[in-house]
Amino acid sequence: MSTLAAALLPAGLADVLPPAAAFEARTVERLMRHFAGFGYERVKPPMIEFEETMLAGSAEALAAETFRLMDPLAQRLLALRPDMTMQVARIASSRLAHRPRPLRLSYAGQVVRVRGSQLHPERQFGQAGAEIVGSGAAAADVEVIVMATSALADLGVCGLTVDLGLPTLVPAMLAAAPVDAAAARRLRIALDRKDASAIAAMAPVLGDDRADMLARLAASSGPAEGALAVLDGLDLPAAAAAERARLESVHERLHREVPALTLTIDAAESRGFEYHTGVTYALFAESAAEEIGRGGRYQTQAGEAATGITLFVDAVLRALPRPRPEPRLLLPADTPPGLAQELRRHGWNTIDVLDPEPDPSAEAVRLDCTHLLVDGRPRPLPAVPRPAEKG
Repeated sequence: MSTLAAALLPAGLADVLPPAAAFEARTVERLMRHFAGFGYERVKPPMIEFEETMLAGSAEALAAETFRLMDPLAQRLLALRPDMTMQVARIASSRLAHRPRPLRLSYAGQVVRVRGSQLHPERQFGQAGAEIVGSGAAAADVEVIVMATSALADLGVCGLTVDLGLPTLVPAMLAAAPVDAAAARRLRIALDRKDASAIAAMAPVLGDDRADMLARLAASSGPAEGALAVLDGLDLPAAAAAERARLESVHERLHREVPALTLTIDAAESRGFEYHTGVTYALFAESAAEEIGRGGRYQTQAGEAATGITLFVDAVLRALPRPRPEPRLLLPADTPPGLAQELRRHGWNTIDVLDPEPDPSAEAVRLDCTHLLVDGRPRPLPAVPRPAEKG
């Protein structure tokens, strides 16, 4: 087998090479430190669990995205996690059930999914996020949004936009007079496509008033003020009006706390929010082609109110400026060990010469070093372009 063939990986999976792997690790740790500053304690769930545990409750919505395999010891199906939110909710409901509420937890790790998407083809990618368990207050939603956007801004992500959603609104509008499954599917597709004319054409099934409201709702997505004006003009049933009031409360608090943050609203969107039970949010940046995070309100397996945010690490990294290379200092073979230790204590990444070289400067360039130790002091080397690494 050739070297190239031996390195071949399945579609959607890739090696992360230097210096990208180190940059990713540093970025994740900066996010986790930011979350800790807001009082979120880190947990680490396993990569694999019993299928019935991994996909319990609301997590069943992710069943089609989940890899499964047989445990040769227990002779039961196992599932690789497609998402970490429900694992954290499980921990909160079981191992940490005795802790006072609201409980604030954070996490970071890899997830694996059966398939990628056109904009996000990776099937394995990193997540970093935070959850508040045991609070139904709108202030909890606002807290996680403020925390996530401030963390991203500190990293250098520019032009952030938060898109607020309400996937429970349409079901509440239809609850009094449900439509059949086929009509519901047609309506969902039309809403996701923002096809107001297709919704209006369903008036014989929905009724004229509901068809008109849903068509106006689909057309309202966009800047928050305009979308809220449309929502306020809808004569909603009581349950749907309560959902609208929750969205308005989150928007009002968020605008008050972070007035410079760009807010949009899409109250008809449900794709990707299948297990959510209230206000949702998706995060976008000017420098990213895809969303860089999403979250919202849900219920844990124990029925507790919860809300949280998940950042997609790969997408966050693509939204950031390329990192500057870490300084690498070449130490000649005769460097005293004590001096080498002192340099590392001061933050230098050192590369020891294992065999004496006639030209230390050439060796430093060959090993991608930025500095060379000369007469006991680090001296910078001329910058040499480094060929791009492929994953």
